[in-house]
Amino acid sequence: MTVSSSRSVATAGLLVGIGRGGFVDGILLHQILQWHNMLSSVMPPVDLVTVKANMVFDGLFHVGTWIATALGVALLWRAGLHGAPWSTRTFVGSTVGGWGTFNLVEGLIDHQVLGLHHVHPGRNQLAWDLGFLASGVLLLAAGWVISRRASDATVERSTPPTRAPSAAAHVPGLR
Repeated sequence: MTVSSSRSVATAGLLVGIGRGGFVDGILLHQILQWHNMLSSVMPPVDLVTVKANMVFDGLFHVGTWIATALGVALLWRAGLHGAPWSTRTFVGSTVGGWGTFNLVEGLIDHQVLGLHHVHPGRNQLAWDLGFLASGVLLLAAGWVISRRASDATVERSTPPTRAPSAAAHVPGLR
């Protein structure tokens, strides 16, 4: 696998992972558990007007995660059309790393810098926010390890054998 084809698969995986991280956050934490909304710290959803406003911003958030996912799928499709060799480890590692990137960036910007919302507001909200950031670091590390193993496997496969070729390799028709 060439470096550029490996990068195209990795970039696609990164975007798919960012989208997946956003979908897990939005579907699990916003909708199912209803722990927070996009603007729940600056516009607490205490009446119908603020609930609807938060719902609009949650929807815009989901549009962004959908766009990241669609771009990742499009890049993956393009890589396939251009003959990029497939590496499951590279793709899986980069999607896991993309999810970690989402958790870190969203956690730092929305939770800490802008204070738009917290993972689980109220008692121990800082612990929940730090746990979310830690999950991002762990996912990034896991993605790096998985992707690294992919590049190690590629190097091993491309290394020529160290033993002498067999006699059959020199006889026509015996390969």
